[in-house]
Amino acid sequence: MNAVQCGKRTPKLPGRRPPKSGLDGWKIPAQNPPFFAMPADLGRPPKTNPAAQFLKATEDLIFHHVHGRQLIYNACWEDPRIDRQLLALQPDSRVVMITSAGCNALDYLLDGPAEIHAVDVNFRQNALLELKLAMIRRGDFPDLFEFFGLGSHTEFKQVYRAVRQDLPKFARTFWDSKISFFNPGGIKKSFYYHGTAGTAAWLLGTALFKAKPNIKNFAMCLLDADSVAQQAEVYALLERKVWDNLSNWLIRQRMVMTLLGVPAPQIKLIEDHYPGGLGAYVKDKLRRVMAELPASENYFWRVYITGSYTMACCPNYLRKQNLAPLAERVARIRTHTCSVTQFLQQNPGVYSHFVLLDHQDWLAWHDPAALREEWELIFANSRPGTKVLLRSAGLTLDFVPEDIRARLRFFPERTEPLHLTDRVGTYGSLYFAEVR
Repeated sequence: MNAVQCGKRTPKLPGRRPPKSGLDGWKIPAQNPPFFAMPADLGRPPKTNPAAQFLKATEDLIFHHVHGRQLIYNACWEDPRIDRQLLALQPDSRVVMITSAGCNALDYLLDGPAEIHAVDVNFRQNALLELKLAMIRRGDFPDLFEFFGLGSHTEFKQVYRAVRQDLPKFARTFWDSKISFFNPGGIKKSFYYHGTAGTAAWLLGTALFKAKPNIKNFAMCLLDADSVAQQAEVYALLERKVWDNLSNWLIRQRMVMTLLGVPAPQIKLIEDHYPGGLGAYVKDKLRRVMAELPASENYFWRVYITGSYTMACCPNYLRKQNLAPLAERVARIRTHTCSVTQFLQQNPGVYSHFVLLDHQDWLAWHDPAALREEWELIFANSRPGTKVLLRSAGLTLDFVPEDIRARLRFFPERTEPLHLTDRVGTYGSLYFAEVR
Protein backbone atom coordinates (compact mmCIF):
# COMPACT_ATOMS: atom_id res chain seq x y z
CA MET A 1 0.00 0.00 0.00
CA ASN A 2 1.18 3.52 -0.62
CA ALA A 3 -0.42 5.35 2.28
CA VAL A 4 1.65 6.66 5.16
CA GLN A 5 0.32 7.90 8.49
CA CYS A 6 2.52 10.58 10.01
CA GLY A 7 1.85 12.78 12.97
CA LYS A 8 -1.46 12.75 14.80
CA ARG A 9 -4.79 12.49 13.09
CA THR A 10 -7.13 15.43 13.15
CA PRO A 11 -8.49 15.61 16.71
CA LYS A 12 -12.17 15.62 17.53
CA LEU A 13 -13.83 18.51 19.28
CA PRO A 14 -14.63 19.31 21.98
CA GLY A 15 -11.91 19.04 24.59
CA ARG A 16 -8.86 18.46 22.39
CA ARG A 17 -6.38 21.09 21.37
CA PRO A 18 -5.74 21.02 17.62
CA PRO A 19 -2.16 20.25 16.62
CA LYS A 20 0.18 23.07 15.79
CA SER A 21 1.12 22.34 12.21
CA GLY A 22 2.35 23.80 8.96
CA LEU A 23 -0.92 22.82 7.32
CA ASP A 24 -3.59 24.25 9.55
CA GLY A 25 -6.23 21.93 8.21
CA TRP A 26 -8.03 21.50 11.53
CA LYS A 27 -8.49 25.09 12.49
CA ILE A 28 -9.16 26.07 8.87
CA PRO A 29 -9.24 23.46 6.06
CA ALA A 30 -6.04 23.61 4.08
CA GLN A 31 -7.57 23.49 0.65
CA ASN A 32 -10.26 26.11 0.78
CA PRO A 33 -11.37 27.60 -2.53
CA PRO A 34 -11.66 31.24 -1.43
CA PHE A 35 -14.53 33.34 -2.69
CA PHE A 36 -12.94 36.65 -1.83
CA ALA A 37 -9.83 38.82 -2.03
CA MET A 38 -8.30 39.46 1.36
CA PRO A 39 -6.75 42.83 2.23
CA ALA A 40 -2.99 43.04 2.60
CA ASP A 41 -3.19 43.16 6.41
CA LEU A 42 -4.50 39.60 6.61
CA GLY A 43 -1.53 38.45 8.66
CA ARG A 44 -2.43 40.75 11.55
CA PRO A 45 -5.46 39.42 13.44
CA PRO A 46 -7.64 42.30 14.61
CA LYS A 47 -8.01 43.16 18.27
CA THR A 48 -11.40 42.13 19.54
CA ASN A 49 -13.36 42.55 22.74
CA PRO A 50 -14.36 39.54 24.86
CA ALA A 51 -17.88 39.37 23.40
CA ALA A 52 -16.50 39.35 19.86
CA GLN A 53 -13.93 36.70 20.83
CA PHE A 54 -16.69 34.53 22.27
CA LEU A 55 -18.76 34.90 19.09
CA LYS A 56 -15.76 34.01 16.93
CA ALA A 57 -15.01 30.96 19.10
CA THR A 58 -18.62 29.80 18.81
CA GLU A 59 -18.64 30.23 15.03
CA ASP A 60 -15.27 28.47 14.72
CA LEU A 61 -16.58 25.59 16.85
CA ILE A 62 -19.44 25.07 14.38
CA PHE A 63 -17.00 25.33 11.48
CA HIS A 64 -14.64 22.79 13.04
CA HIS A 65 -17.48 20.44 13.93
CA VAL A 66 -18.59 20.33 10.30
CA HIS A 67 -15.13 20.07 8.74
CA GLY A 68 -13.51 17.84 11.34
CA ARG A 69 -15.88 14.97 10.53
CA GLN A 70 -16.37 15.24 6.77
CA LEU A 71 -14.81 14.77 3.40
CA ILE A 72 -14.38 18.40 2.38
CA TYR A 73 -13.55 18.37 -1.32
CA ASN A 74 -14.57 15.76 -3.86
CA ALA A 75 -12.88 17.64 -6.72
CA CYS A 76 -9.76 19.82 -6.79
CA TRP A 77 -10.36 23.54 -7.03
CA GLU A 78 -7.06 24.54 -8.66
CA ASP A 79 -6.36 24.51 -12.40
CA PRO A 80 -3.62 21.93 -13.12
CA ARG A 81 -3.16 23.18 -16.67
CA ILE A 82 -1.58 26.31 -15.20
CA ASP A 83 0.35 24.31 -12.61
CA ARG A 84 1.98 21.99 -15.12
CA GLN A 85 3.16 24.90 -17.26
CA LEU A 86 4.85 26.46 -14.26
CA LEU A 87 6.19 23.34 -12.56
CA ALA A 88 7.82 21.80 -15.67
CA LEU A 89 8.09 18.39 -13.98
CA GLN A 90 10.98 16.14 -15.02
CA PRO A 91 11.74 12.40 -14.59
CA ASP A 92 13.80 13.16 -11.46
CA SER A 93 11.25 15.52 -9.86
CA ARG A 94 10.24 14.89 -6.25
CA VAL A 95 6.98 16.65 -5.47
CA VAL A 96 5.37 17.52 -2.13
CA MET A 97 1.80 18.71 -2.50
CA ILE A 98 -1.45 19.03 -0.58
CA THR A 99 -3.80 16.20 -1.52
CA SER A 100 -7.16 17.97 -1.75
CA ALA A 101 -9.25 15.56 -3.88
CA GLY A 102 -6.25 13.99 -5.63
CA CYS A 103 -7.25 15.04 -9.15
CA ASN A 104 -4.21 17.26 -9.60
CA ALA A 105 -1.75 14.72 -8.20
CA LEU A 106 -2.91 12.41 -11.00
CA ASP A 107 -2.62 15.24 -13.52
CA TYR A 108 0.99 15.87 -12.46
CA LEU A 109 1.71 12.14 -12.72
CA LEU A 110 1.15 12.35 -16.47
CA ASP A 111 4.37 14.39 -16.68
CA GLY A 112 6.29 11.44 -15.22
CA PRO A 113 7.94 12.75 -12.02
CA ALA A 114 9.89 10.30 -9.90
CA GLU A 115 7.60 10.63 -6.89
CA ILE A 116 4.64 12.61 -5.59
CA HIS A 117 3.96 12.93 -1.88
CA ALA A 118 0.31 13.88 -1.34
CA VAL A 119 -0.01 15.36 2.15
CA ASP A 120 -3.24 16.20 3.98
CA VAL A 121 -4.28 16.43 7.62
CA ASN A 122 -7.75 15.15 6.67
CA PHE A 123 -7.47 11.38 6.16
CA ARG A 124 -10.72 11.43 4.16
CA GLN A 125 -9.04 13.41 1.39
CA ASN A 126 -6.28 10.80 1.22
CA ALA A 127 -8.89 8.02 1.26
CA LEU A 128 -10.44 9.59 -1.84
CA LEU A 129 -7.11 9.65 -3.68
CA GLU A 130 -6.43 6.05 -2.60
CA LEU A 131 -9.76 4.95 -4.13
CA LYS A 132 -8.86 6.67 -7.39
CA LEU A 133 -5.44 4.99 -7.38
CA ALA A 134 -7.00 1.58 -6.76
CA MET A 135 -9.49 2.07 -9.61
CA ILE A 136 -6.66 3.12 -11.94
CA ARG A 137 -4.57 0.08 -10.95
CA ARG A 138 -7.57 -2.13 -11.72
CA GLY A 139 -7.49 -0.75 -15.25
CA ASP A 140 -11.21 -0.86 -16.09
CA PHE A 141 -11.93 2.46 -17.80
CA PRO A 142 -15.75 2.13 -18.00
CA ASP A 143 -15.95 1.55 -14.24
CA LEU A 144 -13.48 4.35 -13.51
CA PHE A 145 -15.40 6.82 -15.65
CA GLU A 146 -18.78 5.76 -14.29
CA PHE A 147 -17.52 6.22 -10.72
CA PHE A 148 -15.64 9.48 -11.07
CA GLY A 149 -16.87 10.83 -14.39
CA LEU A 150 -20.60 10.32 -13.96
CA GLY A 151 -20.36 10.40 -10.17
CA SER A 152 -22.32 7.17 -9.65
CA HIS A 153 -22.36 3.51 -10.70
CA THR A 154 -25.30 1.15 -10.94
CA GLU A 155 -23.10 -1.62 -9.47
CA PHE A 156 -21.13 0.53 -7.05
CA LYS A 157 -21.00 -2.15 -4.33
CA GLN A 158 -19.64 -4.82 -6.65
CA VAL A 159 -17.00 -2.51 -8.11
CA TYR A 160 -15.95 -1.42 -4.63
CA ARG A 161 -15.58 -5.05 -3.54
CA ALA A 162 -13.23 -5.60 -6.49
CA VAL A 163 -10.79 -2.92 -5.29
CA ARG A 164 -11.38 -2.92 -1.53
CA GLN A 165 -8.42 -5.14 -0.63
CA ASP A 166 -6.14 -2.89 -2.64
CA LEU A 167 -6.85 0.00 -0.27
CA PRO A 168 -4.89 0.82 2.90
CA LYS A 169 -6.81 0.13 6.10
CA PHE A 170 -7.80 3.74 6.82
CA ALA A 171 -9.26 4.11 3.31
CA ARG A 172 -11.16 0.80 3.59
CA THR A 173 -12.64 1.94 6.89
CA PHE A 174 -13.81 5.20 5.37
CA TRP A 175 -15.25 3.75 2.17
CA ASP A 176 -16.90 0.81 3.91
CA SER A 177 -19.30 3.35 5.41
CA LYS A 178 -19.36 5.92 2.58
CA ILE A 179 -19.40 3.96 -0.67
CA SER A 180 -23.10 4.81 -0.99
CA PHE A 181 -21.90 8.25 -2.12
CA PHE A 182 -21.78 6.59 -5.57
CA ASN A 183 -25.33 5.22 -5.41
CA PRO A 184 -27.33 6.56 -8.39
CA GLY A 185 -30.51 5.77 -6.49
CA GLY A 186 -29.60 8.00 -3.55
CA ILE A 187 -31.29 11.30 -2.94
CA LYS A 188 -28.29 13.25 -4.28
CA LYS A 189 -27.69 10.92 -7.27
CA SER A 190 -23.98 11.79 -7.52
CA PHE A 191 -20.75 11.50 -5.55
CA TYR A 192 -20.11 15.13 -6.47
CA TYR A 193 -22.98 16.27 -4.29
CA HIS A 194 -21.38 14.70 -1.21
CA GLY A 195 -18.65 16.13 0.99
CA THR A 196 -19.14 19.59 2.43
CA ALA A 197 -18.50 21.51 -0.81
CA GLY A 198 -20.65 19.08 -2.79
CA THR A 199 -23.45 19.33 -0.25
CA ALA A 200 -23.39 23.12 -0.54
CA ALA A 201 -23.56 22.87 -4.34
CA TRP A 202 -26.47 20.44 -4.08
CA LEU A 203 -28.38 22.61 -1.61
CA LEU A 204 -27.89 25.76 -3.66
CA GLY A 205 -28.74 24.05 -6.93
CA THR A 206 -31.81 22.28 -5.53
CA ALA A 207 -33.17 25.50 -4.07
CA LEU A 208 -32.60 27.53 -7.22
CA PHE A 209 -33.66 24.91 -9.76
CA LYS A 210 -36.87 24.12 -7.91
CA ALA A 211 -37.74 27.78 -7.41
CA LYS A 212 -36.97 28.63 -11.05
CA PRO A 213 -36.78 25.52 -13.27
CA ASN A 214 -35.57 27.44 -16.33
CA ILE A 215 -32.39 28.43 -14.51
CA LYS A 216 -30.98 24.95 -15.08
CA ASN A 217 -31.94 25.11 -18.76
CA PHE A 218 -30.07 28.39 -19.13
CA ALA A 219 -27.08 26.91 -17.31
CA MET A 220 -26.98 23.99 -19.74
CA CYS A 221 -27.18 26.42 -22.67
CA LEU A 222 -24.17 28.22 -21.22
CA LEU A 223 -22.13 25.03 -20.75
CA ASP A 224 -22.92 23.93 -24.32
CA ALA A 225 -22.36 27.34 -25.95
CA ASP A 226 -20.48 27.46 -29.26
CA SER A 227 -18.32 30.42 -28.30
CA VAL A 228 -17.38 32.72 -25.46
CA ALA A 229 -19.47 35.44 -27.10
CA GLN A 230 -22.49 33.15 -26.99
CA GLN A 231 -21.73 32.32 -23.35
CA ALA A 232 -21.72 36.01 -22.49
CA GLU A 233 -25.09 36.40 -24.17
CA VAL A 234 -26.56 33.44 -22.29
CA TYR A 235 -25.07 34.52 -18.98
CA ALA A 236 -26.57 37.98 -19.32
CA LEU A 237 -29.98 36.27 -19.42
CA LEU A 238 -29.10 33.78 -16.68
CA GLU A 239 -27.68 36.35 -14.30
CA ARG A 240 -30.92 38.30 -14.16
CA LYS A 241 -32.82 35.13 -13.24
CA VAL A 242 -30.35 33.80 -10.68
CA TRP A 243 -29.89 36.84 -8.48
CA ASP A 244 -33.18 37.36 -6.74
CA ASN A 245 -34.12 37.53 -3.07
CA LEU A 246 -33.74 33.76 -2.61
CA SER A 247 -30.20 33.46 -4.00
CA ASN A 248 -29.06 36.62 -2.24
CA TRP A 249 -30.43 35.18 1.01
CA LEU A 250 -28.74 31.82 0.43
CA ILE A 251 -25.24 33.19 -0.01
CA ARG A 252 -25.62 35.21 3.19
CA GLN A 253 -26.29 32.08 5.24
CA ARG A 254 -23.37 31.21 7.49
CA MET A 255 -23.92 27.46 7.19
CA VAL A 256 -23.74 27.60 3.39
CA MET A 257 -20.41 29.43 3.61
CA THR A 258 -19.22 26.94 6.22
CA LEU A 259 -19.95 24.06 3.88
CA LEU A 260 -18.04 25.84 1.12
CA GLY A 261 -15.08 26.21 3.49
CA VAL A 262 -15.30 29.95 4.18
CA PRO A 263 -15.11 30.71 7.94
CA ALA A 264 -16.83 33.62 9.67
CA PRO A 265 -13.78 35.95 9.99
CA GLN A 266 -13.19 35.76 6.23
CA ILE A 267 -16.85 36.47 5.49
CA LYS A 268 -16.50 39.61 7.59
CA LEU A 269 -13.45 40.63 5.58
CA ILE A 270 -15.49 40.40 2.39
CA GLU A 271 -18.26 42.50 3.83
CA ASP A 272 -15.82 45.09 5.19
CA HIS A 273 -13.45 45.39 2.23
CA TYR A 274 -15.14 44.35 -1.02
CA PRO A 275 -17.46 46.96 -2.58
CA GLY A 276 -20.94 45.56 -2.28
CA GLY A 277 -19.85 42.80 0.12
CA LEU A 278 -20.14 39.05 -0.30
CA GLY A 279 -22.95 39.14 -2.84
CA ALA A 280 -21.10 41.51 -5.16
CA TYR A 281 -17.91 39.47 -4.91
CA VAL A 282 -19.58 36.18 -5.82
CA LYS A 283 -21.46 37.83 -8.69
CA ASP A 284 -18.31 39.40 -10.10
CA LYS A 285 -16.34 36.15 -9.94
CA LEU A 286 -19.11 34.12 -11.53
CA ARG A 287 -19.51 36.65 -14.33
CA ARG A 288 -15.82 36.41 -15.23
CA VAL A 289 -15.73 32.61 -15.26
CA MET A 290 -19.04 32.12 -17.04
CA ALA A 291 -18.92 34.98 -19.55
CA GLU A 292 -15.20 35.45 -20.31
CA LEU A 293 -13.59 31.98 -20.28
CA PRO A 294 -14.56 28.96 -22.46
CA ALA A 295 -17.19 26.87 -20.66
CA SER A 296 -16.61 23.90 -22.98
CA GLU A 297 -13.39 23.07 -21.13
CA ASN A 298 -14.37 24.23 -17.65
CA TYR A 299 -14.92 20.93 -15.87
CA PHE A 300 -14.54 22.60 -12.47
CA TRP A 301 -17.86 24.43 -12.68
CA ARG A 302 -19.63 21.85 -14.83
CA VAL A 303 -19.36 19.15 -12.17
CA TYR A 304 -21.07 21.26 -9.51
CA ILE A 305 -23.77 22.51 -11.86
CA THR A 306 -24.63 19.09 -13.30
CA GLY A 307 -23.23 16.58 -10.80
CA SER A 308 -21.02 14.94 -13.44
CA TYR A 309 -18.35 15.43 -16.09
CA THR A 310 -18.51 14.53 -19.76
CA MET A 311 -15.85 12.63 -21.69
CA ALA A 312 -14.99 15.88 -23.47
CA CYS A 313 -14.97 18.01 -20.30
CA CYS A 314 -13.27 16.24 -17.41
CA PRO A 315 -9.98 16.02 -15.49
CA ASN A 316 -7.17 14.34 -17.39
CA TYR A 317 -7.20 11.21 -15.23
CA LEU A 318 -10.66 10.46 -16.66
CA ARG A 319 -9.52 10.47 -20.29
CA LYS A 320 -9.22 6.96 -21.70
CA GLN A 321 -5.85 7.52 -23.38
CA ASN A 322 -4.31 8.44 -20.02
CA LEU A 323 -5.32 5.29 -18.12
CA ALA A 324 -2.37 3.15 -19.25
CA PRO A 325 0.40 5.64 -18.38
CA LEU A 326 -1.26 6.42 -15.06
CA ALA A 327 -1.58 2.72 -14.22
CA GLU A 328 2.14 2.29 -14.87
CA ARG A 329 3.04 5.15 -12.53
CA VAL A 330 0.55 5.01 -9.63
CA ALA A 331 3.19 3.54 -7.29
CA ARG A 332 4.99 6.88 -7.51
CA ILE A 333 2.22 8.55 -5.50
CA ARG A 334 2.21 8.13 -1.74
CA THR A 335 -0.38 9.64 0.60
CA HIS A 336 0.55 11.01 4.02
CA THR A 337 -1.98 11.95 6.69
CA CYS A 338 -0.22 14.82 8.43
CA SER A 339 0.76 18.44 7.92
CA VAL A 340 3.44 19.71 5.54
CA THR A 341 5.57 20.54 8.56
CA GLN A 342 5.17 17.06 10.05
CA PHE A 343 5.88 15.43 6.69
CA LEU A 344 9.17 17.29 6.27
CA GLN A 345 10.18 16.61 9.86
CA GLN A 346 9.63 12.90 9.40
CA ASN A 347 10.76 12.59 5.78
CA PRO A 348 13.81 14.83 5.37
CA GLY A 349 15.35 14.98 1.93
CA VAL A 350 15.81 17.16 -1.10
CA TYR A 351 12.52 17.90 -2.86
CA SER A 352 12.28 19.66 -6.19
CA HIS A 353 8.68 20.99 -6.06
CA PHE A 354 6.24 22.16 -3.39
CA VAL A 355 2.58 22.81 -4.26
CA LEU A 356 1.02 24.57 -1.27
CA LEU A 357 -2.43 25.61 -2.55
CA ASP A 358 -3.70 28.52 -0.41
CA HIS A 359 -3.26 27.18 3.11
CA GLN A 360 -0.66 29.78 4.08
CA ASP A 361 -3.40 32.40 4.04
CA TRP A 362 -4.89 30.57 7.01
CA LEU A 363 -1.58 30.07 8.80
CA ALA A 364 -0.83 33.78 8.53
CA TRP A 365 -4.10 34.57 10.31
CA HIS A 366 -4.13 31.83 12.94
CA ASP A 367 -0.51 30.84 13.59
CA PRO A 368 2.28 33.01 12.11
CA ALA A 369 4.90 30.99 14.03
CA ALA A 370 3.74 27.82 12.26
CA LEU A 371 3.93 29.66 8.93
CA ARG A 372 7.57 30.49 9.56
CA GLU A 373 8.30 26.96 10.79
CA GLU A 374 6.89 25.51 7.57
CA TRP A 375 8.99 27.80 5.40
CA GLU A 376 12.16 26.99 7.32
CA LEU A 377 11.52 23.30 6.77
CA ILE A 378 10.83 23.87 3.08
CA PHE A 379 14.18 25.64 2.73
CA ALA A 380 15.95 22.93 4.74
CA ASN A 381 14.62 20.28 2.37
CA SER A 382 15.26 22.19 -0.86
CA ARG A 383 18.13 23.03 -3.14
CA PRO A 384 18.73 26.15 -5.22
CA GLY A 385 16.12 26.02 -7.96
CA THR A 386 13.48 24.11 -5.99
CA LYS A 387 10.11 25.34 -7.22
CA VAL A 388 7.25 26.54 -5.00
CA LEU A 389 3.70 27.12 -6.23
CA LEU A 390 1.04 28.68 -4.05
CA ARG A 391 -2.21 30.58 -4.35
CA SER A 392 -3.77 33.21 -2.16
CA ALA A 393 -7.13 34.74 -1.49
CA GLY A 394 -5.35 38.07 -1.22
CA LEU A 395 -3.84 40.24 -3.90
CA THR A 396 -0.34 40.38 -2.38
CA LEU A 397 2.03 38.06 -0.56
CA ASP A 398 2.62 40.47 2.31
CA PHE A 399 1.55 37.87 4.87
CA VAL A 400 4.78 35.92 4.17
CA PRO A 401 7.61 37.50 6.19
CA GLU A 402 9.96 39.70 4.16
CA ASP A 403 13.09 37.73 5.08
CA ILE A 404 11.45 34.55 3.76
CA ARG A 405 10.37 36.22 0.52
CA ALA A 406 13.98 37.39 0.08
CA ARG A 407 15.08 33.74 -0.14
CA LEU A 408 12.80 33.16 -3.12
CA ARG A 409 12.89 34.36 -6.72
CA PHE A 410 9.40 35.14 -8.04
CA PHE A 411 8.23 35.24 -11.66
CA PRO A 412 5.24 37.60 -11.90
CA GLU A 413 5.78 37.99 -15.65
CA ARG A 414 4.76 34.33 -15.95
CA THR A 415 2.10 33.99 -13.26
CA GLU A 416 0.09 37.14 -13.91
CA PRO A 417 -0.98 36.30 -17.49
CA LEU A 418 -1.58 32.65 -16.55
CA HIS A 419 -3.74 33.69 -13.61
CA LEU A 420 -6.10 35.41 -16.04
CA THR A 421 -6.71 32.06 -17.76
CA ASP A 422 -7.55 30.18 -14.53
CA ARG A 423 -10.70 28.14 -15.19
CA VAL A 424 -11.61 28.11 -11.50
CA GLY A 425 -11.44 31.88 -11.27
CA THR A 426 -11.95 32.41 -7.53
CA TYR A 427 -8.40 32.98 -6.24
CA GLY A 428 -7.05 36.45 -5.69
CA SER A 429 -3.49 35.73 -6.83
CA LEU A 430 -1.03 33.06 -7.97
CA TYR A 431 2.67 32.80 -7.05
CA PHE A 432 5.47 30.75 -8.52
CA ALA A 433 8.98 30.99 -7.07
CA GLU A 434 12.34 29.26 -7.02
CA VAL A 435 14.53 28.88 -3.96
CA ARG A 436 17.64 31.04 -4.32
